Amino acid sequence: MAPRAVIFDFNGTLSDDEPILYRVFAQLFSEHGRPLTERDYYDELAGHSDEEIVWRWLGRDHPNVSAVVAGRVARYRAAVSDGSTIDDEVRAAVRYAAERLPVAIVSGAAREEIVPVVDAAGIAPLFRAIVSSDDVVDGKPHPEGYLRALELLEPLEPTIEAREVIVFEDTEAGVASAKAAGMRCIGVTRTLGAARLWEADELIPQIDLAVMERLLR
Repeated sequence: MAPRAVIFDFNGTLSDDEPILYRVFAQLFSEHGRPLTERDYYDELAGHSDEEIVWRWLGRDHPNVSAVVAGRVARYRAAVSDGSTIDDEVRAAVRYAAERLPVAIVSGAAREEIVPVVDAAGIAPLFRAIVSSDDVVDGKPHPEGYLRALELLEPLEPTIEAREVIVFEDTEAGVASAKAAGMRCIGVTRTLGAARLWEADELIPQIDLAVMERLLR
């Protein structure tokens, strides 16, 4: 079946920034008295919404989750404001897809950190919809974000069905979210490796123009 839309996760998928996110969370959590190792970040936290990450590491009873998240967003934006975490191959792949189909972003990140990065990378106008943590009640692995994106894309591509959408994701939570929404999911293995993304329909090491040309052929 020929795809009729393409949706990208943001952190670690469009933006090669998971190491940056780890460093930011490690700094914040250390300041809150609970240091975070790199292994713990990738094993337990990567791919979840900011709120869920804070809850999981600092406890469900943490008194000011929103302040921790705001600090994470501010530090992240300072580190990636030039758009360099979206490399040339990814930009070319997004442009190729956007010339043919509606493209969107579904992310557990806040809109205020997604938009400046894609804008600095020169690809912001290509996305027909962005669904961020601000737009959903339940983050990944819940399918709400992907289902919301489908609603936003349907006026652009009438009668589009979930099974006609290709999703790119780099974490187990993201793959589970896309699959629960009924979409085809391509796992990008650079963040967690192939073994942990086994539920994806296909695995690739990175997004590039050749991959996109093949998938949209």
